[in-house]
This record gives sequence, structure tokens and C-alpha cells, in this order.
Amino acid sequence: MLLQVQHVTRRFGADPLFENVNLDVPDNGRVALVGRNGAGKSTLIHIITGEEAPDEGQVTMKRGLTIGYLAQDTGLDSDKTVWEEMLSVFAGLIEMEAKIHQLEAKMSDPEVIQNEQLFEETSVQYDHLQHEFRKQNGFGYQAEIRGVLHGFEFDESYYDRNITTLSGGQKTQLALAKLLLEKRDLLILDEPTNHLDVETLTWLEGYIQSYKGALLIVSHDRYFLDRIVTEVYDMSLGSVAHYKGNYSKFMTLKAEKLKREWKEYEKQQTKITQLEDFVNKNIVRASTTKRAQSRRKQLEKMDVIDRPENEDKVARFRFDSSRTSGNIVLTVKDLAVGYGLQKVLSEPINLNIKKHQSIAIVGPNGVGKSTLLKTILGRIPAIRGTVELGTGVDIGYYDQEQASLHDKKTVLAELWDDHPTTPEADIRSILGSFLFTGEDVDKLVHNLSGGEKARLLLTKLALRHDNFLILDEPTNHLDIDSREVLEQALNEFDGTILFVSHDRYFINQVSTSVVEISQEGSTLFLGDYDYFTNKKQEQAEIAELELQEQQAADTTSVRSKPAPITTDYQKSKENQRQLRKLSREVDALEQQVTDLSNQKSEVELQMTKPASFNDPAKMTDLQSQLSKITTELTESEDQWEEKSIELENLSN
Repeated sequence: MLLQVQHVTRRFGADPLFENVNLDVPDNGRVALVGRNGAGKSTLIHIITGEEAPDEGQVTMKRGLTIGYLAQDTGLDSDKTVWEEMLSVFAGLIEMEAKIHQLEAKMSDPEVIQNEQLFEETSVQYDHLQHEFRKQNGFGYQAEIRGVLHGFEFDESYYDRNITTLSGGQKTQLALAKLLLEKRDLLILDEPTNHLDVETLTWLEGYIQSYKGALLIVSHDRYFLDRIVTEVYDMSLGSVAHYKGNYSKFMTLKAEKLKREWKEYEKQQTKITQLEDFVNKNIVRASTTKRAQSRRKQLEKMDVIDRPENEDKVARFRFDSSRTSGNIVLTVKDLAVGYGLQKVLSEPINLNIKKHQSIAIVGPNGVGKSTLLKTILGRIPAIRGTVELGTGVDIGYYDQEQASLHDKKTVLAELWDDHPTTPEADIRSILGSFLFTGEDVDKLVHNLSGGEKARLLLTKLALRHDNFLILDEPTNHLDIDSREVLEQALNEFDGTILFVSHDRYFINQVSTSVVEISQEGSTLFLGDYDYFTNKKQEQAEIAELELQEQQAADTTSVRSKPAPITTDYQKSKENQRQLRKLSREVDALEQQVTDLSNQKSEVELQMTKPASFNDPAKMTDLQSQLSKITTELTESEDQWEEKSIELENLSN
């Protein structure tokens, strides 16, 4: 075991937040900690990382264990550039590299060469450093940095940018990128998928699956947990239960466990009732009093099973519409979205949404998904194209920025002001169904958590009774239970839904179609998220096959290309022969440059993969291949240029 939490208890005042918690993280373990908002997950993580002390129990860990911790929504605080900050991870390697160059210079010094003993000592030191440098991936660490930054969508244009100029989400991504590069024995990640688009999530899953250290993950992303973790600790009702398997397996096992507990409880309750009835009826009768006393002793000795508990306090709501829309709900034709002609984010976008459809919009960050929704709503003008709503369409909008809430209002006023004719008791009852009870309704909106604000927005949306819901990241800030309630409410909704989400599990549960947005516009996929990913994979494989076939055809065409026919019949036969020879040489060199360029690209791609830069020997071999190919490419390009100029001069 790398780390063990043993009988840990944490109290706030006299009330325990959780008691007698046990949790193990094995070597190379993939462990999830799940539970509702407020259950104590972050507090337990703070105890594990040493930021807080437990009231009882202890945390033990393997000697020399290195831990990397990413708190929720915590970004890099640095005044360095992106590249400088990532390089700082490899400060030891950079120092070693400088020392190697110093030793190389020293060994070329004539005075050292002439001193046999000094030269031998320097050579031994040099060989030792070279071995360590190669062992620690000294020849591939820059490629490793580029690979991780590329995975988080930081291309070369970001390398020289100061981190202070980046957004909060980008700083959080950089903090995670740096942690991955540090290769700690144990990574503790609190909501690592926040601020990541679908493409980056897919890359992160692939990277983490090959990560050599152990992982302890707190997340509400069920799709991510299904693909990564192999065991789950469920924090509920002040304790933690352990389950083997991914998230879906955990949910199945938890339901089966609860079912068994109820069956055992009900069986015992039936037995207790029977014994009590017998005692009550027979204790006063002389003929049966001994048997009644025996039954009473049996009752007293019985180990009574507690009534099974489950956190059944979940929001309960539904969406329904006050009228029915026409069959055509929304038509978007050749739409360009963005902020003026100088900043077009995506074009052309085409949507044909009909009644009862549920359309998910996916795409990378910054491509204009939220901008598209605001353009449809008329809050941002369309740059080009048209947006047309159907007849009888009433739009309800969920804004991920929660800008429609008023910070200085109470929860009760936020809702009641929108529906002043509704009795206060009814407003309180509605808020109660969204888990706002007692003093919660008197809280200022400003003091609510992100999850509470999300539930308040959903409350307001449910009371509007619109028939077309436009939702921008509706699952942000919601815990897993709340997400499942929202999924059920949307699936039972009798209207139409258009939503943006990075929650792939949510997309699978709610969507009937997926629309991918890119800079080149929109692409429709007639299925859920799994269908979308399968189609994308299929398209990528087809594109790769077509590229290979095209390259083969181009090669055949180039090799069979006849020498240019001269139109100058006055030229000597010697010139004609020279032209044909030069033309063949130029064609051959051109093909050679193409082949070498393809080889170089392939090697560079291999160097950015975790399997390569986690293997120093493989990275060294790839670096050697790259150097050789680069040298040959440069020579071939120089020869091609020289022969091309010679051919052009001779032709003229």
C-alpha cells in the first residue's frame, strides 16, 4: 500500500462530519472518492494531504512517497511564461545537461588531454552523467512537454505567453499539465475534468490510463470514472463504503447491497413482530408463560439490525410546457457566429430542430458553442446566416454563468419576485422540492455555493413552463445525484431540448442527436455520445486509409511522370538528353523529400506519445532517428533546389 487512512474521524463542533473512515491506495491504484456535495470529500482529501488534522485516527504512507495534489479550480500562480514553467519541472535535467557540456569542453582542452589521470577522471564522470541523463529521458523531455501541452490545447503560440495573462480555466489546466510532467508516486485530483472540453478529456483519459503512478480522484464525471478507476469509495451518511470496479459497477453493487440489507431487515422485523405477539399473548397464561419468557429472552439477546439508510433527500422536480409548439422548432441556416467579421468562431452552422428532439452540442473550448446559443437567443447578433424559430415556441434558457441571478436577493425573493401572485407557502413548497428548506430560503444568493445556484436556476426554469429548453452546461456544479435527477426530468419533458455539455454520461442519457461545432461549421450525428465517438473513429480511419491511397497514387504518378518535352527544335540533342536526365533527378529528389518529411512527422508524432517519452531507451532511439532523418532531409532539399535551378536555367 502506498497510503492508508485508518479509522479517521472529523467533527465540526459536537457533530461528526464522518466517522471511522478507512481508505487504501495501493501501488498503481486507480481509486475514486465519490459522494454528494457537502459529504466531506474535500475535507478527507485535506486530511490525507496533511492540510488538516483528523480528530481521531491516522494517515500512514509509504516512506519517501511523493504526492501531487490538484485542488478544485486551483490554477498556477506564476509570473513565468508557459514554457518556462513547464521547463522548471526538469530543472535537474537541465542542470545535468549543462554539466555534460562543461565536461565535453573540459575533455577537449589540450591540458586535460595531456594529463592522463585527469582525462580519465573526467571521462568517467562524463560517462556516468550521460548514462543518468539518458535514463531520465534527457533527450526527450522537451518533446514530452510539447506532447502534454498539446493535449491541453496549448500550441506553440502559448509557449512565450506569461501565465498571468491566461484565464482561470487555462491556469487550472496548466497546473494539471505540470503535475503530470512531475510524475509523482500518487496523484490526488479534485474534479480534474472541470474546464476541459471533450477532446481534451479524451486525451487526458488516454494519458492517465498509461500513468505509472497511483491515482486518487474526486469527480462527478461518471464517464471519466468509468474509464479510469478500478475501485470506488462512497462517502455517505458520515461513513465510507468500499466497492471494487468502475463507477457503473459501483452503482450496481450499491443497489444490490441496499436491496440485501432491506431484505435482511424486513425478515428480522417480521421475526421480531412474531416473537413480540407471542410474548404479549402468552406471558400471563400459566400454561404458556415459560415459552413466552423464553421468547422474551430470545428477543433480548437478538442483535437488532438497524433500518437501512439511504441518502434519499434528492431534488424532485419536472419540466412541463404550458402549450405545444409547432413541429418545426428552430431552423439555423449557414450561420456564422462570433464577435464581428474579424473574429468569426464557426461557419457555416446548420440546424433543423423538430419537436421532441434533444440535441447536444459538442466541440472544443473557444469554438463558439455558448456564443451559438446566445446568437439563437438574439443576445449576440449573427455575423451571417439566419436563425428562425417555429410557431408557438417558448424558450427557457439556462446560463452556465448564472448571470440572471441577483446576488443581493434572498432565495425566496429570487423566485417569488418572478411569480408575485403565487402564495408564499407554494413558493416555499416548490423550493423545498429543490432542497431549499428551512433557513435556506433566507440565504442571500451571493452566499450560495455553485451547486445551490445551479439548483435555484433550475427551479426558476421549471416554473416558466416553456416548451423549448436551451441549456448551457447545466450539469456544472451539480453532484452526481442531482445530475441523475436532472436527466430524469429532461427525459420526461414533453418539449424540445438544445444543450451544450462536456458531460459525456449526461449526453448519452439525454440526447437523441449530437451536433459537433468546429471552425468549419457544424456536423450532425444521429445518435448519442457513444455513437458520435464511434463515427468519429470510423471517419478518422477512413481518412487515414484515403491519405495512404493518395500518397501511393502520387508516388506512382511522380515516378511515371515523363520528362518535359522541349519546344525548341533548334536545341542540340545533347541539351535534350540533359533535360530528360535533370527532370528525372528532380522528380526523384522531390519524392525523396516527400518520403523523408513523412518519416520525420511520424517520428515526431511517436515522440509526443506517453508510451515513448516514459521510455528513455525508446526516446533515445527516436531522437537518433529524428536527427538522421533531419540531416538527410536537409541534404535532399538542398540537392532538389540545386537541380531545380539547373533544370529551369537549361529549359530557358
